[in-house]
Amino acid sequence: MKQQRIKWFALVVTLGAMMMLGACKKKAAPAPPPPPPPPPPAPTASISVSPSSIQAGQSASLTWQTSNATDVTIDGIGAVQPNGSQSVSPTDSTTYHLTAKGAGGTQEATARLTVTQPPPPPPPAPTVTDEELFSQNVKDIYFDYDKSDIRADQQGSMQADAQFLNQHANINLTIEGHCDERGSTEYNIALGDKRANAVKDALVAAGVSASRIKTISYGKERPFCTESNEACWQQNRRGHFVYQK
Repeated sequence: MKQQRIKWFALVVTLGAMMMLGACKKKAAPAPPPPPPPPPPAPTASISVSPSSIQAGQSASLTWQTSNATDVTIDGIGAVQPNGSQSVSPTDSTTYHLTAKGAGGTQEATARLTVTQPPPPPPPAPTVTDEELFSQNVKDIYFDYDKSDIRADQQGSMQADAQFLNQHANINLTIEGHCDERGSTEYNIALGDKRANAVKDALVAAGVSASRIKTISYGKERPFCTESNEACWQQNRRGHFVYQK
């Protein structure tokens, strides 16, 4: 009986000692929490247009690049791929606004395309009438005193007149024969007639239809110059061309 008490007492003492030892031990600290994950990277965005200025009706190339974006849009175009290019042809100057969105936020970029209007077309050339062309291109033929044959120095003018008339077959004309003031009225009327017909014959020989040509002689009655000297008389000795309306 006594031994049992001793064993029981020893067991109680041992348990008490163990409990005291356990109470004296420092309580272990809890493990620290894991660090938070890093924030997602912010998007990047750029956009450019080449050329930056065009005339209305022309085209330019719009190019853009983004990163870390899942949603990319361009005003006036709509949703686009993260990177790309597109031909644009606006009628007015336009600013292209790009928005790139991603888990890390939003980034924007712009590009300006200037559209100029083409210069106005030049005004139409003024219409030149047949009569104006006739006046500009057909030259009178001059004669020597008391002569009705065409002088050598007038052959060039004669050929140019014929060439113009052949190129404008719709034009009809009258050839007036004129003389200087010397000689009688009757004589100069006859001489003027010879001069007018000499010019007509030269035109017909060069291919101009005779039916397009009338002749008349004014002799000395309608002088171009009224002074009594050789320079003035030379101006009056002529076959004068008149446009026939």
